[in-house]
Amino acid sequence: MVTVDDVRDAADRLAGVAHRTPVITSRTLDELVGAEVFLKCENFQRMGAFKFRGAYNAISRLSPEELGRGVVAYSSGNHAQAVALACRLLGTKAVILMPEDAPEAKLAATRGYGAEVITFDRYTQDRDQLGRQLAAERGLTLVPPYEHPHIMAGQGTVALELLEETGPLDAVVAPVGGGGLMAGCSTVAKALHPGIRVVGVEPEAADDTRRSLAAGERVSVPVPRTIADGLAVATPGELTFSVNRRLVDEVAVVSEDDIRTAMRLLFERLKLVVEPSGAVGVAALLAGRTTPPPRVGVVVSGGNVGVDRFAELLG
Repeated sequence: MVTVDDVRDAADRLAGVAHRTPVITSRTLDELVGAEVFLKCENFQRMGAFKFRGAYNAISRLSPEELGRGVVAYSSGNHAQAVALACRLLGTKAVILMPEDAPEAKLAATRGYGAEVITFDRYTQDRDQLGRQLAAERGLTLVPPYEHPHIMAGQGTVALELLEETGPLDAVVAPVGGGGLMAGCSTVAKALHPGIRVVGVEPEAADDTRRSLAAGERVSVPVPRTIADGLAVATPGELTFSVNRRLVDEVAVVSEDDIRTAMRLLFERLKLVVEPSGAVGVAALLAGRTTPPPRVGVVVSGGNVGVDRFAELLG
């Protein structure tokens, strides 16, 4: 469904539009983890997260007629901002469904990019149903956060850039929410280096992919309540799971305290501001939730956290 050539095509489309984010190392982190760690810092991506890659790759491929009508998306925050920014760059309108309890910084940023924001209750309402209903009523094109080949291919450019810079790695570690980032990255990693280990990381309260891989089919968990709002997904995507069940070797889970510890280390020692969802890969290594091989790449997926929320989490 998604190939490394699709990812390379997405990389060509994103060239000069998305940032080629830095890969950062730290001897302190290496010593704590017992491995050579390469951090792919998507907190420095446009709008502060990897989501811009997939959103722009998908929306830029819409027809002039579709762009003329506009786009609808649903998201707790990062996909919302990504779609809003991509639509602004491409000259179309964005309508975004966001949870009422989405972080205020993400709500404000999405509106700041010019999107119309409509809130909903994530615990009682079905966001996919709401999105499809709104698309039908207004004639908009629905751009889902992960259930789309162009979204997955765009996200896979994260791993493509990482491996181009580091050379062969023994493992790639990335957060898992709906599974789009992991599907894209695992496709690239396994295509370029078949022996590489691919490890996903989820919060303990949102371990739907871990459970699904163990069961051999998609299973659901109660709507998660976690500080890692970007990973609060109850069921893996159908398309993304079809990729990840073949290519992902392991899914580790981390606690809320593990995430806070990683955020603190990244801030104090590496001077990186990382949101909870973006810190789970480092959290898994620091807490020993997965055993790293000698050379491991970790996707730091985003940094969209307001100063008050950051202080609250770490205070």
